[in-house]
Amino acid sequence: MLLILVASLARTLPSEQRSTIALAGIPVAPPPAPPPPAPGRDAVRAGPLTGPDTFPDEVLIVPGVALLLMVPLSLGFGWLIAGRMLRPIRTMTGSLQRISGRNVHERLALTGPRDEFKDLADTIDGLLGRLEVALDGHKRFVANAAHELRTPLTVEHALLEEPLIDPGATVESYRANFEQLLAVNRHRGELLESLLTLAGSEPARDEGEPVQLDDIVTAALAERSAELERHDLRVEAVIRPTTILGDRMLLARLVANLLDNAIHYNEPGGTVEMSVRAIDGHARLIVANTGALVPPEQVDRLFEPFQRLHRVADDGHHGLGLSIVRAIALAHAAHLTAQAHPGGGLRIEVLFLPDVDGSTAAGVRRREVIDRQL
Repeated sequence: MLLILVASLARTLPSEQRSTIALAGIPVAPPPAPPPPAPGRDAVRAGPLTGPDTFPDEVLIVPGVALLLMVPLSLGFGWLIAGRMLRPIRTMTGSLQRISGRNVHERLALTGPRDEFKDLADTIDGLLGRLEVALDGHKRFVANAAHELRTPLTVEHALLEEPLIDPGATVESYRANFEQLLAVNRHRGELLESLLTLAGSEPARDEGEPVQLDDIVTAALAERSAELERHDLRVEAVIRPTTILGDRMLLARLVANLLDNAIHYNEPGGTVEMSVRAIDGHARLIVANTGALVPPEQVDRLFEPFQRLHRVADDGHHGLGLSIVRAIALAHAAHLTAQAHPGGGLRIEVLFLPDVDGSTAAGVRRREVIDRQL
């Protein structure tokens, strides 16, 4: 296009300038043959202009004008092409700016051929879906926590108000109310401790230390021996030396919650099965118990915060035990499965990944497991 413009402009110049342009290699139309020069002094002046001092300055006009024309044309065409290419980015940016916590359910839903922009939009839609699930879970958690915390406050208010409106209240009634207030306060403290444990065990933990899982299980059984006897429960334990990498305090809480759940939701004369062993480099912890029949479709719900199969008032449980177990297992990149026994009860298995490559590799695997589960 630049050559065409130069050639077109060259036709408008005088013949001497066109000749110079032709010498420069630019194709121009040949000029008409000049008339023969008159004899004499004019014949010498009619010779070709080949000296360096006779090079005309006007020859720079043609490429200069062509350049001035091509610059705005190139900018215009580039702006149009870039705008067309970046139009999906502007569309996605506008949609993302409109999405907030109230309409996180909306998606970009970009249509068109499968290219980089379509892959980016699909990735963002997947991220928005995971955020929606997380926000819904947090909303339910906050609502359930508020309900559980409001209940002891109501009980405390009633216990404090009762002796004030009773003109015949005695010292014994005051003492009884104070004992109930202490029990309610202790109950609320346990709830807050469980909430803090649940919140602290959610993030992935890259650090850790070698922990003897069999020692933790043995200690948990010894601490609950009296409770097991009181409920007339038989323990079938298979404990083998097993070492894993993790947080000892959180792992002790995981084992304690599983054992407490197996004891509380058992039946008189029932069985509690405990098994910890290393199989193919994996540490496997199994806790099973007899008890009431658990519908298979309700098993996953039991691992959500404040969810219980049968809600019983003043039973000392808040429905956080198994949700804490799931959070701790997730923080240690463990695979958690639960099955309902056909005859009643529950079987929970926690399979820890091997940490033979060190804590750094363990942290990478933990993040991979968390990403898959989210």
